[in-house]
Amino acid sequence: MSDLDRLAERLGIEPFYHDIWGNRRETSDATKRALAAAMGYPAGSGEELAGSLHAVEDRSWRRMLPPVLVIDEGAPLSLALAVPAGLEDAELTWTLTEEGGLAHRASLRVGNLPLAEQRVLDGVAYERRTVSTRLPPTLPLGYHRLSVVIRPQGMGGTLEGGTVLIVAPQRCLTVEDVVPGGRTWGIGLQLYALKSSDDWGIGDFDDLGRFAETAAGLGAGLVGLNPLHALFPADPNHIGPYSPGSRTFLNILYIDVERVPELAATPQAQALIASEEFRQRLAAARATELVDYPAVSALKMPVLEALHATFRALGESDARREAFETFRREMGEPLRRHAVFEALHEHFYRRDPSQWMWRTWPPAFQHPDSPEVQAFAAEQADRVGFFEYLQWEADRQLGTAAERGRRAGLPIGFYRDLAVAAHPGGAAAWGESDILVQGANVGAPPDQFNMKGQNWGLAPLSPVGLRESAYGSFIAMLRANMRHAGALRIDHVMALQHLFWIPADGSDGAYVEYPFEDLLRIIALESRRNRCIVIGEDLGTVPEGFRPALERAGILSYRVLYFERSADGGFKAPQEYPAGAMVTVTTHDLATFKGFWTNRDLDWRARLDLYPDEAARNKDVWDRGVDRWWMLQALEREGLRPVRYPNNEGSQPFSRELMEAVHRYLARSPGRIAMVQIEDALGEVEQPNLPGTVDQHPNWRRRLGVPVEAMAENEGLRRLAEAVRSERP
Repeated sequence: MSDLDRLAERLGIEPFYHDIWGNRRETSDATKRALAAAMGYPAGSGEELAGSLHAVEDRSWRRMLPPVLVIDEGAPLSLALAVPAGLEDAELTWTLTEEGGLAHRASLRVGNLPLAEQRVLDGVAYERRTVSTRLPPTLPLGYHRLSVVIRPQGMGGTLEGGTVLIVAPQRCLTVEDVVPGGRTWGIGLQLYALKSSDDWGIGDFDDLGRFAETAAGLGAGLVGLNPLHALFPADPNHIGPYSPGSRTFLNILYIDVERVPELAATPQAQALIASEEFRQRLAAARATELVDYPAVSALKMPVLEALHATFRALGESDARREAFETFRREMGEPLRRHAVFEALHEHFYRRDPSQWMWRTWPPAFQHPDSPEVQAFAAEQADRVGFFEYLQWEADRQLGTAAERGRRAGLPIGFYRDLAVAAHPGGAAAWGESDILVQGANVGAPPDQFNMKGQNWGLAPLSPVGLRESAYGSFIAMLRANMRHAGALRIDHVMALQHLFWIPADGSDGAYVEYPFEDLLRIIALESRRNRCIVIGEDLGTVPEGFRPALERAGILSYRVLYFERSADGGFKAPQEYPAGAMVTVTTHDLATFKGFWTNRDLDWRARLDLYPDEAARNKDVWDRGVDRWWMLQALEREGLRPVRYPNNEGSQPFSRELMEAVHRYLARSPGRIAMVQIEDALGEVEQPNLPGTVDQHPNWRRRLGVPVEAMAENEGLRRLAEAVRSERP
């Protein structure tokens, strides 16, 4: 094995992968060098390669303990201890400090520990000895600290080391733990798409609370949401929920301004809202078919600034002030860094829109801990505080919406959606440059839908950085997305095992491994702590053995009717779906059922010239007709084909009866959760997002045709809810 191959192996760069057609794709040397450099290990020259390999291979020897150790609940502790040779007579004391503060100690001789390995580094002999012990039987699940002190005989001083010990359960919280009978159903929606009589041009958290009450009244067990991640307040043109600035914080445009308590004590804001010019702009934003994000921002931000000024004048003992300070303490340094970034991004973007990416800022401002950044934060303390205030108010309003749903009877509540990665120009990448990689993007290899592969333009997490930080940012992100939620959907969940990286230099992409078992255990721990079910979006190329691993961890699979086929091409029978799954007819990236049946998505692709030639389009149209035939056959087998469809011919028109029959079909599956998309319930033909497009199609902007106030009595929604509910009482 060459030095480059050894370095790639140590960094988790996979040597090959098999594409969707079964072809073996070798990872080129150029790709290995580019991805290694992206992780901070340059390998362009022989000297660089030798230095990087030396750093990687020696790292575990130069520190006594690894940065983190994740073990199963009840498992014995076994870890390797790296120490200089010749300490056989030294006394070793280990201290295990539980998360709650209780400490356990024991002492022994180093020479009594089994010798596992030896190595010489720069003329110094090291050895690795194994510490094996039973953990205290009362050791709880959680994040503990293991410290080791070695006192050599006859020598002054001590050797010290420490590691984070994470004790985790083997399985996540399950639907059976929450819902009697272990089966339920829900309604999925894009929050921005909700509209009401008093919205400000975009769905907000108050609309969400009202919808949660409606869903509960229809018998649903949960409401599914698009990612609520923070975007870029200074640039409201950046709207993609799956391309966030940070996955830990919230999109502040979802704040309902009129539900912020400070409004009642802010005459300036009241006067602004009551002004004729403002009312006209507000009416125009409400009347649009598509969300006008810049218009929404221009309405909300000035009022929120005025409300923050009122908030700042509150006394130290005011209940709102105390709640804010509690939130700041709870969210800690990550909140402050996020707010500092927002203030800096606003500062540079307003001065020069070409400085949209933080990499284009003056070098001194590209590092969150630089003196210049600290000086800016001190000088702009009010603006930094404003962005902290917005995160607090957004979190409060989301919590209120969740509570409304719980009180109305949603047993699970909201399921939130965690995007696969963050934008390289956002707050997370700026604040955690040792965790988020800048020299590569997340994507996918070529497949039948994207012959050239996909580059999603997102920054991958560094597997090395994750372990070195004891998974701290990953844990914080999980907790943030489980707040006010009863379930969490993890987008492209295969990223827990490996993720396709595309080097910025244009080299071919390759898969990079992640510490899969560690991440699964941490997810299970946070799932249990936060009472949050976990769903893994496992569409696409799934590694062998991956789904069984998710099932063992209690993570639900994600099964979409359009893709679940038998060997002959027909649709799987409901009974063939796994019980450990969330099932759905369609998703935000696929045609609504009406759009599927009427070829609306294919018409869009033709209109936007997304087909390479007419033959490709004709094949899609033909295949869709066959799919309609297969679907009617499947319904007939289940006794669900509507009477108005006399045969299985795929040329028959769409009807609501057909849509209800298809949802009944899927609801019969043993899948723990069956989801209905709100677009299907309301008979919408357009899908929220058309993959492969950016500005050509109105992605992430479509508003629903029925306001929240009217949904409880909407015949289509009520009928579809009854159809699904009748199949899973």
